[in-house]
Amino acid sequence: MARSEPKDKPLREHKPELAAAPAPASMGDTPNTEARRKLRAPRPPGPRRRGGFGTALVLVVATVALVLLAQQTLHMLPKWLNPFAEETKDRSGPALLQSIRDLHRYEAASGNFQVIVDLEKDAKYLPGSLQGKRTLFIGNGSVDAYVDFGKVGDGAITVNKDRTAATVRLPRAELEPTNVDPKRSYVYSAQRGLFNRIGDAFGSNPNDQQQLYVLAGQKIQAAANESGLRDRADQNTKQMLENMLKALGFKTVTVQPAGQ
Repeated sequence: MARSEPKDKPLREHKPELAAAPAPASMGDTPNTEARRKLRAPRPPGPRRRGGFGTALVLVVATVALVLLAQQTLHMLPKWLNPFAEETKDRSGPALLQSIRDLHRYEAASGNFQVIVDLEKDAKYLPGSLQGKRTLFIGNGSVDAYVDFGKVGDGAITVNKDRTAATVRLPRAELEPTNVDPKRSYVYSAQRGLFNRIGDAFGSNPNDQQQLYVLAGQKIQAAANESGLRDRADQNTKQMLENMLKALGFKTVTVQPAGQ
């Protein structure tokens, strides 16, 4: 029998293994998704900007300058055009008499004085342009010298038997407190720092004016003590008594300081 030849087996086709395909992109992804993610990533902290305090300071200074400029502009307007014009109303009550005192004084002399008060106030660690005040005040006042006849004791006046000669012993003249005239006293100039101007815009301190008047009075009083005003008062009192007693018939009148 004829042998049947074996049939050749078909060779398997070798297919190369393919790498796994990447997962399909979601429906919302776009080509710029990766770039957006990088942009959204937090950035490393950079250096802090400096200058915030300086900017705030400039704004404050500019605001204050505008307020002061507006205030000066309003003061230049007539009162009927200025909505912030001041109107003075005297609501004071009547003066009350508290006491009455009898005086036995002879006003023998009076002196008029003028003084310039230069008062400066500075901050210890700030320049004068920011915190400080300098005021020139012109003070005018008067001081009276008097002789108190109430201090004349018993035996201070002696008269001879013929009533032709009299001797009077008087106490020395004294000075009254200084009377500063508010009508003739005024602030000549005032220099204020920036912070002082801001404070004065919200309200001034009335004690500043009082301090100027007190200093002016003290300086005038010191000048009166050294001016010879008391000697002039003693001389005028002596002359007044001599003329008065001679008019009464005394031919010789002697006026001496008490204690002699």
